[in-house]
This record gives sequence, C-alpha cells and structure tokens, in this order.
Amino acid sequence: MNPQPKGRTQYADLLRRYLLPQKRTLWILAALLILTIGLQLANPQIIRFFIDRAQGGGSLQPLLAAAGLFIGFSVLQGGVSVLATYYSENLGWKTTNELRADLAAHCLALDMPFHKSQTSGALIERVDGDVNALANFFSSMIIHLLGNCLLMVGIIVLLFRESWMIGAGMTVFVVAAIFVIQQIRKFNGPFWKEWRQASAELYGFIGEQLEGTEDIRANGASGFVMGRFYGMMRHMLRVRLRAFIGFASMWNTTIVVFTLGNAMAFAISAYLWKTDAISLGTVYLIFFYTELLAKPIEKIRTQMEDLQKADASIARIRGLFETRSSIADGPGAPLPDGPLAVAFDDVTFSYEDNAGEPTLKGLRLSLAPGEVLGLLGRTGSGKSTIARLLLRFYDPQEGAIRIGGADIRHCKLGGLRRRVAMVTQNIEIMEGTIRDNLTFYDDSVPDARIVEVLEQLGLGSWYASMPEGLDTMLASGGGSLSAGEAQLLAFARVFLTDPGLIIMDEASSRLDPLTEQRIEDAIGKLLANRSCIIIAHRLATVQRADKIAILDNGAVIEAGDREALAADPRSRFSAMLATGLEEVLA
Repeated sequence: MNPQPKGRTQYADLLRRYLLPQKRTLWILAALLILTIGLQLANPQIIRFFIDRAQGGGSLQPLLAAAGLFIGFSVLQGGVSVLATYYSENLGWKTTNELRADLAAHCLALDMPFHKSQTSGALIERVDGDVNALANFFSSMIIHLLGNCLLMVGIIVLLFRESWMIGAGMTVFVVAAIFVIQQIRKFNGPFWKEWRQASAELYGFIGEQLEGTEDIRANGASGFVMGRFYGMMRHMLRVRLRAFIGFASMWNTTIVVFTLGNAMAFAISAYLWKTDAISLGTVYLIFFYTELLAKPIEKIRTQMEDLQKADASIARIRGLFETRSSIADGPGAPLPDGPLAVAFDDVTFSYEDNAGEPTLKGLRLSLAPGEVLGLLGRTGSGKSTIARLLLRFYDPQEGAIRIGGADIRHCKLGGLRRRVAMVTQNIEIMEGTIRDNLTFYDDSVPDARIVEVLEQLGLGSWYASMPEGLDTMLASGGGSLSAGEAQLLAFARVFLTDPGLIIMDEASSRLDPLTEQRIEDAIGKLLANRSCIIIAHRLATVQRADKIAILDNGAVIEAGDREALAADPRSRFSAMLATGLEEVLA
C-alpha cells in the first residue's frame, strides 16, 4: 500500500483497490438501483391518476388498470430489492475478504519487533474487527448513497414540475437536513475512533490472558486479571456512551427536520389546493413524495453513522498498512543446493538501538557445508539470537551473515526460509489434520513422503493408531499429544521441507530420555547431507556435533573441533565434560 492518504483520498484508495475490480457486480447493482428509483417515482403518479379519476367518475376500467399496474410495480420493486440485497452483500463479502487477506499477509511480513509490541488479540481485532466494520462501506454505502442522492434529485424535479413553491420548499428542507447531519457527523467521528481503539485493547488483553491461563491460576492472579478486565470495560462503557449520545443527537435531529419538512409540505399543499392550483390527487402526490423524500435522507443519516465507524476503522487499517518492516526483501541472490555453509563476519547486534551492551559483539563464526555445530553457553549469551539472525527475523547493526556464500540480506526472504529451517522447544500445533500440521497446506508434499518421515522419526506406531490416518484432526495446542509426540511432529515438519541448514534450538529439551534416545538414530539419518546448528544447554545434545562454539556475553570464547576440544584438558569444553555444563558456565 502507498503511504497513508489524507481526507477523502483514503476512501478513494480503498475503493479503487478493492471495489472497482468488481465491475460486473457494480454494473448489476447500478442497473437495479436505477430500476428501483424509477419504480419508486412512478407509483405515486399512478395513485394520483387513480384518485383524480375516481373523483371525476366515469368508467371503472381505467381504475382497475391503474390498480393492477400499481400492484405489478410494487411486486417488481420488491423483487428488485431482494436481488439488490443479494448482490450488495456478495460484493461486501468479496471485498472485505480480499482486504482481510491483504492485512493478514502484511502482518505476517512484518518484523519481529512489531509482533513483540502487539498482542495477538489486538491484531485479530484489527484484521477482523476493523474490516468487518467496513462491510457496509463496501457492500452498499457508496452505491446506495449515490442512489439516494439520485432519488432525492428525481423527487425534487417532479415536485418542481407540479409547483415551484413546493419544489423550492422541499429543496430547502433537503439542504438543511443534509447540512445538519454532516455537522453532527464531524462532531461524533472521534468517538467512534476511540471506541475501535478501546475494543482492540480489550480483545488484545483477553487473548493475552487466555494464553496464560495456567500461570494465572497457578499464581493466584485471577483477581488481578478480572480487576483489569472490569477497568477496561468501564472505560469502554464511557466511550460507548459518548458515541451513542452522538448517534442519538443525529437521530433526534433528523426527526425534528422531517417533522418540519412535513409541516411545510402540508402548508404549501393546503394553500395550493385552496386556490385550486392543484387537484386532490396532486395533494396526495406531494404528501407521498415528501414522505418518500424522508427515506433517502434517513438512509443517508444511517450511512453517515456507518461512515463514522468506517472513518475510525479505515484510519487504523491504513495505519497498519503504513507500518513498514525493517527487514527488507533482498534482490534474490541464489542459494546453492545441498548443505549450506554459514559465516558470521564481525556481527554486532542489539535488539534495541542504543540499548547499552549489545547482545552480540563482533561475532565471527563459520560452519562448512555438511558440518554440525554445537552452540553452548549460559542463558543470555546470544545462542538463540544467532538462530533468529540466520532466519532474518532481525538484521545485525554491523557485519554480515553469509549462507552458501551469499549475504542473506541479498536473498529473498521466502527463498532463505525454505533453505533454512528451525526446530524450537515451543511447538505450535494448529487445529487441523495431521497432514495440514506437517505440510502447512502445501499440496505438493505426497502422503507417502509424510508417512516415510513419521516412520523414520519413530512415530510409525503412533500414526498407525490414528483412526483417519493423515486426515485425523489434531486439537489446537496439541492437547491430545504428549510433549514428545509434539516435538517429533515439529521435526517432521522441518525435514519435509528438505532444507540445506537446520537449526535446533533446545529442540530435545522437552523429550524424556527414552523418547530422546528413540529419535537419535533417525536424526542421524535425516541430517545426512545437511548442515546443522544445535543450540543446547546439555552436553549430551551436542555429542553428534563436528564443531563446538562456546558463547559468553555475545562473543565466542572458545571454538574448534569437538574431539580436539574434548581431548584438551585446558579447554572449557573439556572442563564441561569433566564437571558438568551448568557449573562451568555459571
């Protein structure tokens, strides 16, 4: 999206991007709208003819024809209205779905600092709640707003045709009504924006607390959480009341304006009829058109309320689109097939600029294709940061990271993350089939390959017990899985993508010794012809490593061949083997 436009331009930008591509539906809606307007304007003319002809006496045949024509037009108008509603809702559904998809894709492309600053509930409210508030804006507002304006113009023209006095009086009525509505809309607009913001904060809070339900209960924090919840609800009530007062003032004002308009129409009609300038049928015609004139004004008032809500949602949506990731996609430097080499060249990185001591300081580290590197170090030494930098969740402030000889800032993000995969200790299991959880909806992965990987990882018996095979549904969060099974599924996900570099960040920390032993042989087979970085606290985890690097305060304090370091009594790694990892790194 382009930088956020101001004023009416922001509406035009959204309409051009999402509404105009639906040209066929728009043309159908426009045709139905014109037909509806014509029918609404024609029916009062038929009634006037009926009244005047009935007053004058004569044959019954014209009256029956007029009655039949009126009924026919009314039925046709009802059918056209149903069709217009169908196409209008369909249009709103398509456009909001496209907008929602664009917002979701944009959020997924944003960097980790953005996601760290936002709760999942707040993002859901912005992607779904704000977009839902625009459904009417896309589906009917513009078309119906133009249609109601066209209907008002048509009524005014027909009233001028009957008498310049009634035409001028109703013109004043329409102009005054629209002016008053617009002024109230300007006054009430900020309240709806505040309401959308308060709603997003509430859903963000609820989502955050639901994710931490176990910790909240275990630590007796339920009272504190509910206290904050009630506080947010009180704030939302105050905001809602202010917004509703604005709505009520607009509604009451339009009632007053409509009453004055009807009074004006009655007064002018009575004067014209008394002077024999119009017939009784024309009096009814003027009264009917005056009542009809109130409907588009009322609808415009309702649409102005929707526009107030849309104002707030559009501003928040545009603000989200305007947010730019600090991680820019590269021009597309290619990565070689097979195992990938890794090199950190004087890399310095801090999660926050000017935040004091950097997390990594002049880091130099290398890994040859096909080698396994074991990264050791105490918590906070920078091990997991290295993994995040390799996947370009963040970029270093100084230095360069090369994979396969290419600076990763020159690679496409999608291409880089297809060739570099990571297994962590925190496993996300989605509500979906086993197949979807393992392939992330990639239909190109054959079922036979999935089953083969499951068997290699020691999950053959588990898979055989699934009642519907790969179509068996898994619960969100993996509630039906043990920690070991969930971890093994995470391994399966990675190996199905066939990466050239695998990062295991404490990947076996959740496994019991028996389960961990079960997958050792399988991991050995699957790591063949791939480079690997194993981040670990336990020495047993890095026994398959070719090289060892020990980090402390963001720098490599020891690195070399694992066997050589183990044989050197002066090395830290040798001391770890002799005394235990925690004691040496404490």
